[in-house]
Amino acid sequence: MENLKGIVVVVGNYGSGKTEVSINLAVNRKRAGIDVRIADLDLVNPYFRTREARKPLAELGIEVVVPAEKYLKADLPILSPVVAGLIRRPSQLTLIDAGGNDVGATVLAALGDSLRKKSVHMLQVVNPYRPFTETFEGCLKMRDEIEKTSKMTINGIIGNANMIDETAIEDIYNGYDFVKALSGESRLPLKFITAPATLLAEIDTGRFSCPVLPIERQLVPPWIKAAGLKK
Repeated sequence: MENLKGIVVVVGNYGSGKTEVSINLAVNRKRAGIDVRIADLDLVNPYFRTREARKPLAELGIEVVVPAEKYLKADLPILSPVVAGLIRRPSQLTLIDAGGNDVGATVLAALGDSLRKKSVHMLQVVNPYRPFTETFEGCLKMRDEIEKTSKMTINGIIGNANMIDETAIEDIYNGYDFVKALSGESRLPLKFITAPATLLAEIDTGRFSCPVLPIERQLVPPWIKAAGLKK
């Protein structure tokens, strides 16, 4: 994670958990002293978006680029001009949460001219416990669809093996084995995996050949309290 600098675009299928990953990656890097901004381009999922966590992120000093208040529930690519400006003047780490599936990647194509002039990392979040990405074939098909729609190239994998509240340590180990093998199959580097912060002390991180990003859940149903984010 330490090597992720400049513009990082996070993509993945619906339900992969890429927005939660984006939020926690922003928090992790901010805590490491990196200047971080994050842009919400998720036009697919109207419920779990980066913008929902904008208050705790702002309290940490992380700028969240979202539409004006009256447009917060609009499913339109109204962020494009704002994000284009953000791309032209990126911070040390500029994260773009690009939405799910190939449909969510369409807005990236609209930003193509700006993005092609920059060095961009586009990372695919893979949760092997979700439909369509439980096999190598499914993951590679999703990669192909996103690349064709966005007109960009995915150049890394993030393993986000979880079953939300039912996640067990064995799920993390098995999920790592899957994405590690997928990395070899796809010839894409495995940048990092995730694990619930509540389980991290019990996990043998020596089993992994990549960093582990602790997840402090922010995108939760109304009846569950989000994890508090400390500086």
